[in-house]
Amino acid sequence: MSAIKTVNPTQAHDILKNDADAILIDTRTKIEFSFVGHPVGAVHVPLKRPPNWDNFPDFVEQVEKHLSSKSTPVVLMCRSGARSMDAAKLLEEAGYQTLYNMDEGFEGDKDENNHRSTISGWRFHKLPWEQS
Repeated sequence: MSAIKTVNPTQAHDILKNDADAILIDTRTKIEFSFVGHPVGAVHVPLKRPPNWDNFPDFVEQVEKHLSSKSTPVVLMCRSGARSMDAAKLLEEAGYQTLYNMDEGFEGDKDENNHRSTISGWRFHKLPWEQS
């Protein structure tokens, strides 16, 4: 059985609000985290590095710096849910037991005008966020 559960942003927010041990890891790039914005309290640990978009080889080790144990609940997010699922799989392989992939991500899917944050995502649901 997989340690990864898929949740929407509202469910992710509830997990974080109701479990003091739970942590939110934002796997987006530094530019996305700073300029697009991020959930209040999110820990920034990027998964991929430009320009080739390879995974950072020490991603799991960087996440481990913020966790007390492999049973700590971890919510992972990115722009739309794809990178965060890749990150969740890496953490599952490393033995983490309680992982949540936020499937709509911070910005969500594009609408008919190719705009994000209008039909899904953390910002669409009006959950707390900030810009650096």
